[in-house]
Amino acid sequence: MTYLPSVCPHDCPSTCALEVERLDKRTIGRIRGAKSNSYTAGVICAKVARYSERVHHPKRLLAPLLRAGAKGTGKFVEITWDEALDRVADEFKTKAGKYGSETVWPYFFAGTMGIIQRDGIQRLRHSMRYSRQAANICTELVQNGWIGGAGGPMGPDPRELAESDLIIVWGGNPVSTQVNVMAHISRARKERGAKLVVIDAYQSPTAEVADDVLLVQPGTDGAVACAIMHVLFRDGFADEPYMEKYTDNWRELKEHLQDKTPVWAEKISGVSCQKIEALAREIGKTERTYIRIGYGFARSRNGASQVHAVASIAAVGGNFQFLGGGAFWSNRIVYHWNKTVVEGLDVLDPITRILDMSRIGPVLTFEDEAVRKGPPVTAMLVQNTNPAAVAPDTKRVLKGLKRDDLFLCVHEQFLTETAQLADIVLPATMFLEHDDIYQAGGHMHLQIHQAVIEAPEQARSNHWVINELAKRLGAQHPGFGMTEWELIDKTLLDSGWPSADALLEKKWHDVQPSFADSHFLNGFPTSTGRFQFSADWSKLGPLGSKLPNYPDHCDNIDSATAEKPFRLITSPARNYLNTSFTETPTSKRKEVRPTVKIHPDAASQLCLEDGDKVRLGNEQGSVVLNVSIFSGLQTNVVVVESVWPNSAFEEGVGINTLISAEPGPPNGGAVFHDTAIWIKPA
Repeated sequence: MTYLPSVCPHDCPSTCALEVERLDKRTIGRIRGAKSNSYTAGVICAKVARYSERVHHPKRLLAPLLRAGAKGTGKFVEITWDEALDRVADEFKTKAGKYGSETVWPYFFAGTMGIIQRDGIQRLRHSMRYSRQAANICTELVQNGWIGGAGGPMGPDPRELAESDLIIVWGGNPVSTQVNVMAHISRARKERGAKLVVIDAYQSPTAEVADDVLLVQPGTDGAVACAIMHVLFRDGFADEPYMEKYTDNWRELKEHLQDKTPVWAEKISGVSCQKIEALAREIGKTERTYIRIGYGFARSRNGASQVHAVASIAAVGGNFQFLGGGAFWSNRIVYHWNKTVVEGLDVLDPITRILDMSRIGPVLTFEDEAVRKGPPVTAMLVQNTNPAAVAPDTKRVLKGLKRDDLFLCVHEQFLTETAQLADIVLPATMFLEHDDIYQAGGHMHLQIHQAVIEAPEQARSNHWVINELAKRLGAQHPGFGMTEWELIDKTLLDSGWPSADALLEKKWHDVQPSFADSHFLNGFPTSTGRFQFSADWSKLGPLGSKLPNYPDHCDNIDSATAEKPFRLITSPARNYLNTSFTETPTSKRKEVRPTVKIHPDAASQLCLEDGDKVRLGNEQGSVVLNVSIFSGLQTNVVVVESVWPNSAFEEGVGINTLISAEPGPPNGGAVFHDTAIWIKPA
């Protein structure tokens, strides 16, 4: 058997180092984790291990398509690549000639995390002065929460989890979404007797294997964090010498937290004051406390404030100074990329408008302020994402994508629900069929990938499509004349890293900063070099005034009411990743169907039994689901694990129908876990 090195491209912080079994020049077998990579350590998720189901799927797109019926009917005819690209370029030129260049909106995200294949669309955008994109649907809220306190995203070596004595997974579910985290946690539990505590809104698969679980009301994590810090100060566990040296405004924080007691937090969060007291004392007594910050609790209108509060715990306790201690969200700044050539940053016009990708619905239905002030969006190129199912406010998204005056080109691997609404569909390669470079948010390895197999039939890479469109549109930039490998090499060298060939020889490059830098003993990457207990949100976005400067419970959420008594979260399904893998047979079989997890007491009040159909709704719309009786949440909390395609739902619209496109402060971002709903028998 021949195994070749590769890198997982999917929207996951783990960015696993892979070994791929190549059966012949166009066929793969199994995929396994690279044992010699110190973070992946041979462990990958099951859905990637069976990736041959995606690569060799019978419904994969293999030729360019032209719409031959009404939008959404799925009627297409095959055309040549030249005809497809000519049509796209002509439409872009025509629309721009009528409305100006900003009427064209290239739209992308992280279907691949490769820097060449993901970010090259920016080069076309900037060179043509097309509308820019606020790429905020995933990380904007959690990132700004971290920056508000600790500064640029970096932190203790994620491998140090294995050296920890108390591990708190807060607002994340790594069993389903970052399996490598669990591998390092397992080492700590086995070798050091470490304790794992999970804080989440439901009994996730990670919570099921934890030593202790705190089940919170969605949007109340900040209150729990404040109460923990209250106890640390009250009981003498706060490390005042550390705070004096490494933080700002700690005395003001101490005063601010005087009334943020566990009893206060219990009334807000539903977590018992006894549990809060016990966890706070454990943190206070455990130097090697490592808080792994997840994305889930950040996807709320108060999400940034909540992340800031949780990160502050590690600063109050002084845990950052110890091996296996501190808090960590992402390592993204340690790669210090120079993407000038990849993204065409040298031709970016800063006055070109920015459209919010999380508000694609209101943008396309002319309800967003940015399009009211300028031209409508009348032409789009979509790569690496499926907004028809993934974006908030599904009904508006679908209404906008179905506009007759909107020309839509989608470059995809499958005929997704976004692709079904396209005028032109272009067949895309998968990661095993093109070259790229990758960084990892969740660890410290810069990795390179060279194609393992040839692309099937007429599938073409993002890089190739962008360059071919550039030729037809008259776009000028050196990056359009480079091969993937040349662009990889140029970007690596411009960023101060080894050449492409040198990196290929070693497979990956460990960029983790020193212990002192990673643990901020040489200062935090903030304006003062200290951790900021008082976050200046106004510097991070125009909505900063909606958040409290000091850690607190920020009551700006979509709270439950008499009319909408339930709080909904839409956590990731274990066998899907956004809408990737929703087409693979094993993942579909394991997930079965979309359901709503409802507490037994709530089900009893509604006279519901397991398997019954219910309608979930709010002012956004409603969806029909089958009930799954589930005791691992608070009584008024419900969970719909996603992202299922709209077509998996009885009425053809998915769970994001209920999610508002309201931007989360301070600078936007999707609020997927901040929704009040009603529930009725269907």
